[in-house]
Amino acid sequence: MTYKIYTFGCKVNEYESEVIGELLENHGFTYGENPDICIVNTCTVTNKADSKSRKLLRSIRRNNPKALIIAMGCLVQNSKDDLTQLEYDIAIGNQDKTKIIDYIKDYNQKMAYLKDMNKASFENMNLNNFQRTRAYIKIQDGCDNYCSYCIIPFVRGHVRCKKKEDVLNEAKRLIKHGHKEIVLTGIHTGNYHDNNYDFADLLNDLTKLDGLKRLRISSVEITELGDKFLDVLKNSKILVNHMHIPLQSGSDEILKKMNRKYDKKYYINKINKIREIRPDISITTDVIVGFPTETDEHFNETLKTIKKVNFTKIHVFPYSDREGTKASRMDGHVSESVKKQRVKTLLNISKDLEINYMAKFLNKKLTFIPEIYKDGYLMGHTENFLPIKVPSNKDLTGKLVNVSLEKINYPYIESKVLEEETV
Repeated sequence: MTYKIYTFGCKVNEYESEVIGELLENHGFTYGENPDICIVNTCTVTNKADSKSRKLLRSIRRNNPKALIIAMGCLVQNSKDDLTQLEYDIAIGNQDKTKIIDYIKDYNQKMAYLKDMNKASFENMNLNNFQRTRAYIKIQDGCDNYCSYCIIPFVRGHVRCKKKEDVLNEAKRLIKHGHKEIVLTGIHTGNYHDNNYDFADLLNDLTKLDGLKRLRISSVEITELGDKFLDVLKNSKILVNHMHIPLQSGSDEILKKMNRKYDKKYYINKINKIREIRPDISITTDVIVGFPTETDEHFNETLKTIKKVNFTKIHVFPYSDREGTKASRMDGHVSESVKKQRVKTLLNISKDLEINYMAKFLNKKLTFIPEIYKDGYLMGHTENFLPIKVPSNKDLTGKLVNVSLEKINYPYIESKVLEEETV
């Protein structure tokens, strides 16, 4: 039988989809463009994400009516009380996804497999060969922060973590398969723990693995970057020169209403400590605009904070009302037109910040790992996540390549291959 997986949302979903694909392959299924089984790994972080997942499920049913449709993930979990809005044959929430083979074998009528996520344990997933150049390891699931705008704690459950031995063994397998960069991911990645063994301990052990050239964190909260983490950042060159640290708002009043665990002074002071260790580090972030009660004054305060931090890039999200969250019940919701304008303003600022950061590295030598080889060009990222594009007469994807950065042609830096590293 053939299968195809469609994935929406975060890096955790990407990882889980890769695990499911590997499970299917190991049980004799093969990938196909006109598949017998269609799996949609859904997202529910915004209304737009909901809409995309529902639309795809309907489209699959319409265009491939004989296919077995499996809907899984966050939208399914969030729709547990009313699954009639979804098109599916098998529905799987956010627990027991690795039982998918059994669910397929047992299928004879429409079935839904949904668990109480408040009682969920960590579902141990292992990946032997990530299909992308950059390999992800899911080290943690769930979140206990309960930011007032976020539905994810309700659909992912409480924090639970992979055993340290399992993380290290998975990393070793991925390195053995030729992956030079590993990305740690989770719903609340920096809250990783295994008894008294914490996130900084894990980073320290991973950076010592033979053959690993880069270790990256998909996203981490500013409150989890304590002295132990700063020591790892200072003492290991394996931990890359890029961090994604969500800000969400640059206004203390809005941060408090969001139920974030810091104020802007705390955030800025921590960034300054990081830059004392890594002056040229790339720091990217997330910002939500149009949170309930956000005025022009609050937004302008956010702009000032962004300029003070001097991010490399900003991922901008208009506030999306999620039923069941505290923010949904707040007064003072911002109009869509205002949100749209604020998004546009921040995206323009983000582009300027990106170009300014790129310019610092022109005429310098850096190493990048090509992720794509297409039409005679290699494309990939440096360790500080600069997007590189270079002409090449051979496919060097997955290798370490030294390049000279020549010219900004946004969104890339056009470069020249100096040499391929053989290590």
